[in-house]
Amino acid sequence: MALLPDPATACALPDSPLAGVRGGIDACVHCGFCLQACPTYVNLEDENDSPRGRILLMRSVLEGTLPVDDPDVGTHIDRCLGCRACETACPSGVPYGHMLEAMRATLAERRPAPLVARAILWVFAHGAVLATMLAGARLLRATRLPRLLARALPARLGFALAMLDSTTSPLGTRRWAARGSGARGTVTLLEGCVMRGLFGHVHAATRRTLTANDYRDVATRGQRCCGALHAHAGDLETARALARANVAAFERSPSDFIAVNSAGCGAMMKEYGDLLADDPAWAERARAVSARVRDVSELLAATGPKPAAGPVRAPDDAAPLRVTYDAPCHLLHAQRIAAPPLAMLAAVRDIDLVALTDSEQCCGSAGIYNLVEPATSDAVLAPKLRHIDATRATLVATGNPGCLMQLGAGLRRSGSRARVVHPVELLDAAYASSPASSPASITATSR
Repeated sequence: MALLPDPATACALPDSPLAGVRGGIDACVHCGFCLQACPTYVNLEDENDSPRGRILLMRSVLEGTLPVDDPDVGTHIDRCLGCRACETACPSGVPYGHMLEAMRATLAERRPAPLVARAILWVFAHGAVLATMLAGARLLRATRLPRLLARALPARLGFALAMLDSTTSPLGTRRWAARGSGARGTVTLLEGCVMRGLFGHVHAATRRTLTANDYRDVATRGQRCCGALHAHAGDLETARALARANVAAFERSPSDFIAVNSAGCGAMMKEYGDLLADDPAWAERARAVSARVRDVSELLAATGPKPAAGPVRAPDDAAPLRVTYDAPCHLLHAQRIAAPPLAMLAAVRDIDLVALTDSEQCCGSAGIYNLVEPATSDAVLAPKLRHIDATRATLVATGNPGCLMQLGAGLRRSGSRARVVHPVELLDAAYASSPASSPASITATSR
C-alpha cells in the first residue's frame, strides 16, 4: 500500500516562490495576536482576511490541499494591504511581508493580475512613460481643476482628483538656502517616482533640512523606481531588475548615506539584500547598498534634529498649527521607525502636537491597493478619518506619498479643513521662518 505524504513536509509546488518561504509559514503558531492589528480583519471580520487565515491558505496551497487557482484563495490574498502590522504584533517573528510577496508571485504564475494593476506596473517600470504621465498630472494640478472638482465628481474619479490635489503643500512654497558644516557625512537622495514627479517640494525641503543639520548633499544619476509596487504585487522579476539598476547607480555615488523620504521606498531598499539574495552576482552588492539607506527622519534624529526657532504658519492661517501624526505602515512596521518622525516634529516651535488614535493602523492606500481594491480601501480609511476629525488637527503629518494622497483625498472629500503634510516640510518651514536664529542661513523668503 502506498504511503500518503506527510502533510507537515508535503509540497505540491516545490519550485515556486511560495516554497522558498516555507520556514515562515511553519513559524506561525496561529496564536491570533495578529488579528486586531490587521485592518482587513478588523473591518471585514473574516478569518480568511486575517494574517493567520491567509497563512493557512498559503500552507494549503503549498501542500496541495487547495488548488493554486482557487478563486477564493486569490480573493483573500488580493485583499491584503501588505501593511505588515501583523509583523509588529507577532511574537514568533513571522516574516509575513516576504511571504505575501511570494504567495502573490506564485499566484501570478497561473493567473494574470487585474488589467489596471498590470497597466500601472508597466508604466512604473518604464521611466520615460512614467515621467510623461507625471508631467501631465502636474499640468492638470496647475489648472486647479482637481481642487474644484474633487468633491463635485462622483466616486473614484472625484477621489482620484482629490488625491492629485493633495500633492500640493498646504504650507506654500519656500525658497531658502541652507548652510551646514557637512560634518555628519555625505548623503544622496532617492528621487523615486511619485516623489520626484509630484512631491518636488518635499525633496527640496529634505535637502535643505539635511544640509542645515550638517549633512552634505551629493547627486546620484541613473536612479530608477525602487520596485516596491512590483514586489508587493508579486512581480518579483521586475522588482529585481529595478533593484539591480538602483544598486548599480548608488554604488557609483560617493555618499555615506542614501536618504529616503518615502516610507515604502525606504522599506524596499533596505530589503534589497533579501530580494537579490539568490543572485550571486548581486547579493553582496545589494546588501552593501541597503546598509546605507536611512529614512530622512533617522538622519535628522541623529542630530537632534537642530531646533527651529521660528514658528510655522499656513499661508491662510495666522493661528498656531494643531498637528497630528499618522505613522506610515512601511515606516513603523517594516522599518520599525517610531520615534524619529516625532523628534522632527518636536523640533518645530509653537505647534500643538496631538496624538492620533490608531496611528499605527493602515490608511488603506498600500501602493496601488486603493485603485484595485477600492471598496476595502474605503472601509479601512473611514475610521482613520473619524479619528483625525476627533483631534481637530489643522495638519496631518505623514511620511509616505501614498498616505499623503490617500489621507488628503479622504479629508477633502469629507469636507474636513485638515490638510496633509510631510513631517520634513514642517521642520523646513520652521527653519525658513527664523533667519536670525535657525541653524541655517536663509537667503530668500517664503512665497
